[in-house]
Amino acid sequence: MSDSIPPSVNNSADASKAVTPDEAWVDLRQYDQSWYDRGRSGWVVLLWWLVQAIAFPLTPHSAHAPRRFLLKLFGARIGQGVVIRPTARFTYPWKVEIGDYSWIGDDVVFYSLDQIQIGQHCVISQKTYLCTGSHDIQDPAFRLKTAPIKVGNGAWVATDCFVAPGVEIGANTVVGARSSVFSSLPAGQVCKGTPCRPCGVREMKGREEQN
Repeated sequence: MSDSIPPSVNNSADASKAVTPDEAWVDLRQYDQSWYDRGRSGWVVLLWWLVQAIAFPLTPHSAHAPRRFLLKLFGARIGQGVVIRPTARFTYPWKVEIGDYSWIGDDVVFYSLDQIQIGQHCVISQKTYLCTGSHDIQDPAFRLKTAPIKVGNGAWVATDCFVAPGVEIGANTVVGARSSVFSSLPAGQVCKGTPCRPCGVREMKGREEQN
């Protein structure tokens, strides 16, 4: 009689190590973003989050100058006449640039893991989320990926839009409400949808076309 382990026992041991169909393909224990540079030391990051959480809500809705001052104090490049509502949020202001006379609405989020550049005379309407961070979906360690966002002069990103990492929105382009922008958009267009696509040329009253 053989002294080997019966096949039924071997199969049971192997089954315990088998990959099941619903097993996670990622292992978040391997996640590592030690390479990522936030641009400032940890205490500056914490100080900014405290200042934003406490000071911004205490400023009057129409008093934009104090909010511009605080953002500049922490390294943001803010032009003249910029309107910033008190519920707008900036992850790392030193990675943000906003051109002259642009408007930033209520509950807009600048998730500025990478650079976010807003041109002059732009409108970023309420609840829009500008996201410069994502993850590698093919990496078992779920590696962090970042890419900048750029919004050209005179553009309008309407309410409750999502703008993905690496997107450039052309000058004077309009992004319709609740659109999701996953790729760059050309200048002077009206765009909408998920994914957002151009659907027509933006026409301005009183503007003569140059031949």
